[in-house]
Amino acid sequence: MKVNFQTMYWCNITGKPVICGRIKMKLSEREWTVLDALWRTGGATLGELTQELQAQTSWNRNTVFTYLTRMEAKELVVIDKDSNPRRYLAALSQEECRSQARDSFLQSVYHGSTGDLVAAFLKERSISTKERERLRRLLDEMEV
Repeated sequence: MKVNFQTMYWCNITGKPVICGRIKMKLSEREWTVLDALWRTGGATLGELTQELQAQTSWNRNTVFTYLTRMEAKELVVIDKDSNPRRYLAALSQEECRSQARDSFLQSVYHGSTGDLVAAFLKERSISTKERERLRRLLDEMEV
């Protein structure tokens, strides 16, 4: 569904609509890191998430908490305030965020031209025979 040329998703936790275009979904690398940990764990307490992120980021508990509260304000994270200790969950699925990021990249860098994007990747990087066959099957299925 399109709303003002922006995509609306339903939050997995609250059931409320989240308009990704309003957030612009231009996630920072650190926001992706936090969301990735939440997707891997299926949601976590502050202590669990800090432990999950520690080896990768060296962030302390306060840093993780700061990211979580900021991301809640952006409607990227939902805090289950009824649980004790509180649980933090990704408001959107990984695929929803990936889709929005892909679309944003495609629009901003390739002006919406999927063909130009694919051609650029194929010119710069080689693909295996198996990947080439998969791509051909996909294009045949799409009747391109």
